[in-house]
Amino acid sequence: MTARGAEKPAGRRAGTAPQQAQPTSRREILDVAARCLRQRGYRATTLRDIAAMVGIKAGSVYYHFASKEEIVAAVMNDGVDNVFDAVTGALAALPAGATPRQRLEAAISAHLNALLAFSDYTSAGLKAFADAPEAVRQSAKPHRRRYEAVWMTLIEELAQAGATPPGVSAETLQLALLGMMNWSPEWYRPGRHSIERLAREFTSLFLRAS
Repeated sequence: MTARGAEKPAGRRAGTAPQQAQPTSRREILDVAARCLRQRGYRATTLRDIAAMVGIKAGSVYYHFASKEEIVAAVMNDGVDNVFDAVTGALAALPAGATPRQRLEAAISAHLNALLAFSDYTSAGLKAFADAPEAVRQSAKPHRRRYEAVWMTLIEELAQAGATPPGVSAETLQLALLGMMNWSPEWYRPGRHSIERLAREFTSLFLRAS
């Protein structure tokens, strides 16, 4: 999801108009901003940095975005929404008779796969949230709450089935599970870890021992 490098323009015959470069897309700017925010955080990332990495003048960013804050909000919300779509899609694809455990494991697997596939966006959102202005955090909250509600439903299903540890609230389990999964881009290595195995093991961690 990175911006493509500019190609060397082809030669032209005398008397013909020069070929104009393709305009920079909104997605190219967001891809670069996500990578920059992931590496540097909110405070150390500037519009000038983003524009330089894209290969455009800083003023050209305003064609797509009104401010740095608008870019940061878009990165945060795109990251959450991509993972939300992956998890809800995985749950919808399960058969009607799927058990709460099967639903939890499918959701964990989808979350981990999407988190890693969109790691610049998801990691940038997690890293920038604390330092972003209040207006940016407020714009991100509806997206986060919609996604958190999916996990609360799954955990409540497990609790009703008597599968969660006694004395541990659904809210605590939700926070612990999301926190554990959201840290995975920092340590996950394809050659060392299998998403399927991690999903099984993460599921087992949150189920009551039989």
